[in-house]
Amino acid sequence: MHGFETAPAAIDDSPISGPWWKALNRYHWFVLIVAALGWLFDTMDQQLFNLARVPAMKELLKTASGPASVDDVAFYGGISTSVFLMGWAAGGLAFGIMGDRVGRAKTMLITILLYSLFTGLSALSWDIWSFSFFRFLTGLGVGGEFAVGVSLVAEVMPSRARPFALGLLQALSAVGNITAALVSLVLFELEESGAVGSAWRWMFVVGAGPALLAILIRRRLKEPEKWSAISDDELQKKLGSYGELFSHLRWRHNALVGMTMAFAGVVGLWGIGFFSVDLNRSVFKKTFEQEARIKGEAEQDRLFIRQLLSSPEVAASLELKRLPDPSQLLNTMAAQSEKDALPVYREVRKRLKDKEPISAQLVLTGATADGIPGERLAAYVGELPPPVSAEILQAHADRIIKRAGAINSDLGFWVSITSIMLNIGAFFGIYAFTYLTDYVGRRIAFAVTYVLAFASTVLVFAYLDDFSDIFWMIPLMGFCQLALFGGFAIYFPELFPTHLRSTGTSFCYNVGRFVAAAGPLALGGLQKFVFPEHLYAEPMRWAGVTMCGIFLVGLLALPFAPETRGKEMPT
Repeated sequence: MHGFETAPAAIDDSPISGPWWKALNRYHWFVLIVAALGWLFDTMDQQLFNLARVPAMKELLKTASGPASVDDVAFYGGISTSVFLMGWAAGGLAFGIMGDRVGRAKTMLITILLYSLFTGLSALSWDIWSFSFFRFLTGLGVGGEFAVGVSLVAEVMPSRARPFALGLLQALSAVGNITAALVSLVLFELEESGAVGSAWRWMFVVGAGPALLAILIRRRLKEPEKWSAISDDELQKKLGSYGELFSHLRWRHNALVGMTMAFAGVVGLWGIGFFSVDLNRSVFKKTFEQEARIKGEAEQDRLFIRQLLSSPEVAASLELKRLPDPSQLLNTMAAQSEKDALPVYREVRKRLKDKEPISAQLVLTGATADGIPGERLAAYVGELPPPVSAEILQAHADRIIKRAGAINSDLGFWVSITSIMLNIGAFFGIYAFTYLTDYVGRRIAFAVTYVLAFASTVLVFAYLDDFSDIFWMIPLMGFCQLALFGGFAIYFPELFPTHLRSTGTSFCYNVGRFVAAAGPLALGGLQKFVFPEHLYAEPMRWAGVTMCGIFLVGLLALPFAPETRGKEMPT
């Protein structure tokens, strides 16, 4: 009737004692594996973006005059994430309708091809706007895959196995995230060794690989019997219809409740939780720089600046591109108020670039524009040493650049470890939700999880300040935050009838993303305008804590959410 083959007609849905997986036959397992792989690769793409975002912003925002500021990297990183989420939402809505109208299997194939293609093209980005454009198109496919995948599994599985199979499907998404972290680890190590260029670009090349899964989907995956059995002409006209979804009181109510619940979870994860890797960059960088200070590196940087000032003609003969960026120098103290090296060195670089004369008096006078009193800068510089050769100055510059590269490599490694820790917690959290909701019901399970997500996220952003914290705080937050998404995979298909299941599920999961897209932008805006770098040592920390209240919005929707435990899905 619909042009695609159907699943085997004889599906035994009778009660079976023992573990839930005993209810599954070979075709059930095939469907679960294919759907899980599609979603696993989907989430791998999402996580590759999270891990590549900061390096990509730094490269794409860098200009001839120097690197992008921390504030700009955070702000434009928030924009690119918001654009990605808007593409995700738009794709979810469009492909949710297609999943009901043309079939789950065919739509899944299209979405996988779409997100694979544009993930690969993201590697060719030449500025932040091309990057954001490719991420929007990637988001179209990413958003569409979830709704058709969970609808397919929900309709093929026996009733007693359905929530556990859906929970397992969502839990395996954590494997996709961990795979992305491992890819990141390898590629950043290769970048540090010089074997590859920009690691973040190669990460997106790897993300194009899931297109091969489409071959398996096209050859063997069949449409669910429940969907193919729709033969009523009037009902067929209502397949994937938003008019039908919102004209029916029950389906409209369920859609709005589900959207509110998903909104809280999506903003909490994409607007706060996934930015914990950026918070860790700040914490780890502070640690690495302090280790360098203990070794005397900051005093060597101070000597480099003093020698530049004492040897102006020699300094002017150096190639500007072979001098370190201001951000790569260390101050003698870690405190924010002690950034004395940066304004002095910025002024030196500016004068070298503009081919203006250099002298200690001119530099210290010009540097007071950074808001640091001239006498304090003069105290930092101190009495100038004798003039030195270009070779000595260049050796200092090479040392600083090499140290900065090593720190960046270490940051890439530990950010990937952070992502792995988050997703180890996520795997167990998602699957734990399936058992919790089986015992206490959907609403109570969601209520407990929203509260835990709020508390664990506040804990991370307020108190994570040491290497050891990532091995317990980050998995705890991943457990609590991602458990919600296990609930969404189980609950949303139970809210809608077969002819609206993909559309309704997609509406719940994706419409909230249009609003949720403001989450990363709000986080970046809070860092840039409310908690700026020159006033707060770690703007990300306080911006994240401020936004954690979004999880409590999900609690407000629960009194209106229907309880579906132990009930058949609507037909």
